[in-house]
Amino acid sequence: MPIKIPDLLPAKDILISENIFVMPEKRALAQDIRPMRVAVLNLMPLKIETELHILRLLSNTPLQVEIDLVKTSTYISKNTSADHLNQFYKTFDEIKNDKYDGMIMTGAPVEQLDFEEVLYWNEMKGIMDWASENVTSVLYICWAAQAGLYHHYGIPKHRLDEKLFGVYKHQVCNREYPIIRGFDDVFSVPHSRNTEIKRADIEKVKALEIVSESDRAGIYIVADKNKSRIFVTGHSEYDLLTLQTEYERDLKKGLNITVPENYFPDDDPTKRPIVNWRSHGSLLFSNWLNYYLYQETPYEVHQIRGK
Repeated sequence: MPIKIPDLLPAKDILISENIFVMPEKRALAQDIRPMRVAVLNLMPLKIETELHILRLLSNTPLQVEIDLVKTSTYISKNTSADHLNQFYKTFDEIKNDKYDGMIMTGAPVEQLDFEEVLYWNEMKGIMDWASENVTSVLYICWAAQAGLYHHYGIPKHRLDEKLFGVYKHQVCNREYPIIRGFDDVFSVPHSRNTEIKRADIEKVKALEIVSESDRAGIYIVADKNKSRIFVTGHSEYDLLTLQTEYERDLKKGLNITVPENYFPDDDPTKRPIVNWRSHGSLLFSNWLNYYLYQETPYEVHQIRGK
């Protein structure tokens, strides 16, 4: 089944070239199907790139998914054109009276700030509280995962001695959770962050379960036991060149950046990276859509209540 997005969204042509079924709005309206409604709060600076990453993964299921892209009002992105934001994005005020089957909150380049120092922190808290009452399940990614764990459960983030940057092996800790159904015993995930959450802090909260972690990268997936919130500290949505682009960007800025671990063959940045996390990323998002949205949400969208 297709993913329903605005006809003029730049990601559309790329998705079609990858043989992904993208349905025009006009055709979707003619179908007697209630699509899964998903809001994407995109906090990443390169919003068009992030749109493509997430839409690519949301399209890989038999479900029809309708997307609303959401931006903050209290901070305006400097890296995405105002025309693009005005044409394709809604503010929280424009969606706050709606109900959604799911919501995705992305990472953001603010992790080295205390949460309260982030310009849009009050707005972010309001959105998270609203989602608890109006969204069936929320998928928090990277910084948003740390923000959600802090806001909802008081779990702090901790600064790392050096940036965690590369692709790392992970293990499943608890196979009872459908978010990791079908995962291999060991699988790879990209990470790019300067902070972490710690196992000891999560284990103090009875409502949470550690679902996956890594010997090198630490905690990866944390789930609320009632299925309403999934916290993912890595970037399973990244494509082939995302880490390379970030590495080359930081080199040009003169930053003290190391070659991303386990990414380039022989750790040689002149060689083409090899993707070994794509199937896991697709499974993560399809499991979330199926088991946390489709299997849980009411048919009548106005009846959706958070948990």
